[in-house]
Amino acid sequence: QVQLVESGGGLVQPGGSLRLSCAASGSIFSISVMGWYRQAPGKQRELLANSTNLGVSNYADSAKGRFIISRDNAKNTVSLQMNSLKPEDTAVYYCNADGVRVRGSWLYDVWGQGTQVTVSS
Repeated sequence: QVQLVESGGGLVQPGGSLRLSCAASGSIFSISVMGWYRQAPGKQRELLANSTNLGVSNYADSAKGRFIISRDNAKNTVSLQMNSLKPEDTAVYYCNADGVRVRGSWLYDVWGQGTQVTVSS
């Protein structure tokens, strides 16, 4: 069984920064893609950024220039540095792992429990 645990959410003023972290635990041999999504009230969950185990990162337009994803393949962790935060960034942020190789099988689309980020003065 694989679990993803996020941390680092909270309340921040507009223009501030937050760093989200996610750690995957379990009998993991490798993870193909790790990424961050968010879901605001009344909106669909959206991809912000993801990172492959080959070092390729992709960003949604809403994250480009303000958010930076980083990953440690050896530790099965992924982080999201968020800068210049705006009130519209308020959402629940979720960590995702796809293509998780475990003993004898593969797991797809594994989600963390989410962490709340609120941007408000």
